[in-house]
Amino acid sequence: MSRTDIPTAEILGAQALAAARACGVDAATIAGERAHRSPINGGDLGGARWDEADSVDDVVARANAAFREWRKVPAPARGAVIKRFGELLTEHKTELATLVSAEVGKITSEALGEVQEMIDICDFAVGLSRQLYGRTTVSERPGHRLMETWHPLGVVGVISAFNFPVAVWSWNTAIALVCGDTVVWKPSEQAPLCAWASAALLDRALAECQAPADVSQVVVGGPEIGEALVDHPGVALVSATGSSRMGKAVGPRVANRFGRSLLELGGNNAAIVAPSADLDLALRGIVFSAAGTAGQRCTTMRRVIAHTSVAQQLTERLVETYARLPIGNPMAAGTLVGPLIHGKAYDAMTAAISQAGAEGGKTVAGGGRVLGDAAPDAFYVEPAIVTMPGQTGIVRTETFAPLLYVMTYDDLAEAIALNNDVPQGLSSSIFTRDQAEAELFVSAEGSDCGIVNVNIGTSGAEIGGAFGGEKETGGGRESGSDAWRAYMRRATNTINYSGELPLAQGVDFPV
Repeated sequence: MSRTDIPTAEILGAQALAAARACGVDAATIAGERAHRSPINGGDLGGARWDEADSVDDVVARANAAFREWRKVPAPARGAVIKRFGELLTEHKTELATLVSAEVGKITSEALGEVQEMIDICDFAVGLSRQLYGRTTVSERPGHRLMETWHPLGVVGVISAFNFPVAVWSWNTAIALVCGDTVVWKPSEQAPLCAWASAALLDRALAECQAPADVSQVVVGGPEIGEALVDHPGVALVSATGSSRMGKAVGPRVANRFGRSLLELGGNNAAIVAPSADLDLALRGIVFSAAGTAGQRCTTMRRVIAHTSVAQQLTERLVETYARLPIGNPMAAGTLVGPLIHGKAYDAMTAAISQAGAEGGKTVAGGGRVLGDAAPDAFYVEPAIVTMPGQTGIVRTETFAPLLYVMTYDDLAEAIALNNDVPQGLSSSIFTRDQAEAELFVSAEGSDCGIVNVNIGTSGAEIGGAFGGEKETGGGRESGSDAWRAYMRRATNTINYSGELPLAQGVDFPV
């Protein structure tokens, strides 16, 4: 089901600018000659100002100067800044969500959810500011104490992708700031208004709490800005979100200068549907994970591995449900599937469907472009389902679009092997009412992903857990649990209060 209530460029542009100004973005910040388009209608949202790559040196220098002051601020006082930031996000939740929808095409519910994720990580970080714990360890030498302490790392460069234009930055920034680091953010070039609005709210929190202004900075531009951050010796940690291809370039370049990197890359996420599965539950979990955000999440479900006893019934129900999905203006009430980000994404989806057909697949739902008359410069598509004879080459490749492959299995070991037999290792799930199957799936013999779920889909992670994956997903961890350690450096301290000088391991060195 599709809708035709697509707003004009003038109406959408006015909404976006009003929302940005409500968040505190001034006219001088927005002003620029570089146009940026909305995926909702393909029209311009107004001019945008891009920074030059050579400005990164000055920005990083100011961030390092601010770091020397910020690291001396007690962590609970740093947490007070994040507390105020969370309050401002709550006050401006609707406006920031409007920008998320306008710039990247998320439906209103998901856009509001993304801003709520920012608020949630602020709550988490405020608590964390009083829990940056080290350890005290028993020493083998009498009269000695062995302990570890954690200290601020330095400047954190954050490179974020279009699909989560504000939440991923907040994951990094809220944690990095309470850890005592400073942040330089290179946002997606598709979402400069989101970045400026988020930064304006944080700047206000910093000013109200009398914190150094350069603790957080934004540099808007193309790939050259990201490359400058990746290569800059003054950036202690590069946290980059994007494709596996991007990560393969970023990781070695940061390592070459002995910097640290935190990589959140591609996902090719699967759900196993067992014979005992609650199919109603599985259906809802699969549809949200596969079609939500128009398939443009790193945690989007791209594969269903269904037992042969339930595969046909599940597939038929998925096809029926897909036919009813409301597609259209993401800011309109009732819409569940918004647009793809641009034409290249649509081309990639159609090419993948074509290749799947060549590899023996059968398209049983969707795949076509809709609303072309109402929005010829936007790319709305029907989420697609393709049944496959096995895990072929295209199935093992991530396509960033609402394209779901369905395969079958007979034995759980076979299903787990299929789940793991892809280059990526981000998210996975199993739908089963068999406890032994569930326990096996989350054990060391089960899924090899960083996120392993039972009876929920692959997307929609909470901020309390560490987020990230293995293999070509990059190995990074952001958000909750002990992910904060990536933003700090560890020191091992030995305190000798004995008045003697015994050496470790019984070494005798008389002087």
